[in-house]
Amino acid sequence: MTHFISSPLEQFEVVPFFSVTAPIIGDINLSLTNLGLYAFITVFLVLGLHIIGNNSHALVPSGWSVALESAYASVNSMVRDQIGSANEIYLPFIYSLFFFIIIANLNGNVPYAFTITTSIMVAIGLSVVIFIGVTILGLYTHGVHFFAYFIPSGTPLGLVPLLVLIELISYFARAFSLGIRLFANMTAGHTLLKILSTFLAQLFTSGIIVAVVTLIPFAVFVALIGLEIAVSVIQAFVFCVLTCSYIKDALELH
Repeated sequence: MTHFISSPLEQFEVVPFFSVTAPIIGDINLSLTNLGLYAFITVFLVLGLHIIGNNSHALVPSGWSVALESAYASVNSMVRDQIGSANEIYLPFIYSLFFFIIIANLNGNVPYAFTITTSIMVAIGLSVVIFIGVTILGLYTHGVHFFAYFIPSGTPLGLVPLLVLIELISYFARAFSLGIRLFANMTAGHTLLKILSTFLAQLFTSGIIVAVVTLIPFAVFVALIGLEIAVSVIQAFVFCVLTCSYIKDALELH
């Protein structure tokens, strides 16, 4: 039997669709990979969704407009609860981040599509950029006093070096934990679905009786697909909640 993908991990490989070598300042290789293509598709879908959802000041909103307004209200409520009074400043960033991640995650649920959030470079890249931005925000807001964040109030002088070291490690771990959480959850779910789908495909082609019996585990597989779609949404929400939490820590030094 011939399979499109022989290994469940092969679906996460970044492969070029085409490559061109240009003799500009040496040999510069220009290529379009599946990662780059689906990044463009994700941005196109996010922009297209909001263009379609533009109500153009109509009295009766369209279904797309109502859905986007509901999503905006949910994100706005999350940002307001997490950040507080300064939420309006950071709402556009969190809203854009939420839609980019959720569309990227949902894209990956299309058969044979590529999930850009299963790329460790994308997930960690987002995490590190947010970490750097939050750190700059904290330094800009508080100046040198920002370093008081690493010394909990009421700490005995003798424990200050140890606690500062622990707080530093904990703080710098944020640069990776945010992205690793997203990467690990999306990769694990897609790997499980690939293994199960390959196994079920073999059972469905093994004979009529086996195919009929296979309908029972197939129903479980369909439920897992629904669960993976829910995970795609939840992970986008969790990523944004933690980003808001980091911003609040930088603003209030909690």
